[in-house]
Amino acid sequence: MAVSDKQLVDAEALCPHRLVLEHVTSRWGVLVLIQLLDRPYRFSELRRAISGVGGRGVSEKMLTQTLQTLERDGLVHRDAKPVIPPRVDYSLTGLGREAAEQVRALARWTHDRMGEVEKARLAYDEARDARSRAS
Repeated sequence: MAVSDKQLVDAEALCPHRLVLEHVTSRWGVLVLIQLLDRPYRFSELRRAISGVGGRGVSEKMLTQTLQTLERDGLVHRDAKPVIPPRVDYSLTGLGREAAEQVRALARWTHDRMGEVEKARLAYDEARDARSRAS
């Protein structure tokens, strides 16, 4: 998600809808949104929770960038408490909750339909291989 300021302005001007969709459906954006549906998280516990779901763990840098991007889009709220040691909690805004529910529905759909997708892939690959052998 790291892009220069000029690239960001150019992308937003060309198609702001697509850019938000990319943020919401990015590899880590999906997991952040779905995880924050349950409750607010501190950074380190959010990182652990996402790493437990996403296979390979998310780096601190990527999680920070993802959270900043989602916060900029108005989907995530960052609550920094003035205590020692510093405490920062992340939660969804109303807009973020709405987006997260949509993303979670899509994630459930992919989970429920994976068997059909695998059958379609197998049929496609077999047909492609048959065409290759016939050529």
